[in-house]
Amino acid sequence: MKVAVFTETALPCINGVVRRLDETIRLLEAAGDKVVVFAPAGGATRWHGAEVVGAPSIPLPMYPEIVVGMPRPALRSRLAKFGPDIVHAVNPAVLGAGGILYARSLGIPVVASFHTHLPRYLRHYGLGLFEPLAWDLLRSLHNQAVINLCISRTIADELERHGLERVEVAWRGGVDTSLFHPARASQAMRERLSGGHPDAPLIVAAGRLGAEKGLDLFASILPAVPGARLALVGDGPHRPALEQQLAGVPARFAGYMAGEELASAIASADVLVFPSQTDTLGLVLLEAMAAGTPVVAANSGGVPDVVRHGFNGFLFAPGDAASASAAVRTLLEDPMARELIRVAGRREAERWTWAAATEDLRGWYLRAIELEAPAKAA
Repeated sequence: MKVAVFTETALPCINGVVRRLDETIRLLEAAGDKVVVFAPAGGATRWHGAEVVGAPSIPLPMYPEIVVGMPRPALRSRLAKFGPDIVHAVNPAVLGAGGILYARSLGIPVVASFHTHLPRYLRHYGLGLFEPLAWDLLRSLHNQAVINLCISRTIADELERHGLERVEVAWRGGVDTSLFHPARASQAMRERLSGGHPDAPLIVAAGRLGAEKGLDLFASILPAVPGARLALVGDGPHRPALEQQLAGVPARFAGYMAGEELASAIASADVLVFPSQTDTLGLVLLEAMAAGTPVVAANSGGVPDVVRHGFNGFLFAPGDAASASAAVRTLLEDPMARELIRVAGRREAERWTWAAATEDLRGWYLRAIELEAPAKAA
């Protein structure tokens, strides 16, 4: 099968969508599929064995580290030359809109997938008035696809309420359980993340430092957990504001990490807290579970599809620092509860493999091709 992927974000960006694509492209090629990626220019020209076709790009004003790829006629020509069986528009917005248009004009079936909750993001950047327009854009793009993939039932229901059609819960993601493993815990990493206080309770948050991630909540959580220290693993445009807000609490900004370094950071913590209300899944939750680190997460978006409260983690009401702090204290003060959560979390993570997720995705590609065949014949 020949697959053309249009993505609004790609390497060298570090986020959940890029991690998902990285594993998927690798496994599609291992299965014998040919892949070409259309992405904003300026990154790598190869992604595993796949060619990356760069589109002219401009930085997003409210989020300069994210660039927006712009469609152009040469991309359509390159797509036609490749002759894919399927076009996958990942988080279609600007470049993805071009990919959908090109595919339709060439008679190629389209699968689209929803990962980044753009309408909710707008609220966190003072642009909430444009939320209805964002839904209009998403509806107009996704409803041109043969199938729309969404990675959690909760988000799928929301998409359908807003008029998106042919929504399926699929391509739900995975985790490398050999990389993210309890054995990666390190005293040296703990010393580093705690700022030289390795015996203190250590809370970690991992991911992009964006206003939409709810990280401001730590200014209230940390004082309610006696002696605890916080490590923020990642970077982003909200870092200066967070540094101000967390100036009075023992918080350390550890910067971006990846691979074994990231796995060690997560495994070395006592608890991972995930306060985001905008994530459609949150792969870092699976990574923490695989690493044997209990998770405390906001009960929002796709999180309940992964975290079962009191069984493999704890959930708290979105934005509620008191309930988040109480959950963290329970895990820190009750060794038995902590161990049960650790074991259940690891077992849950072992169910989520990238191989299964990618095989599921290939099945949806074949289904879209099959559904489009009668229309093409007509």
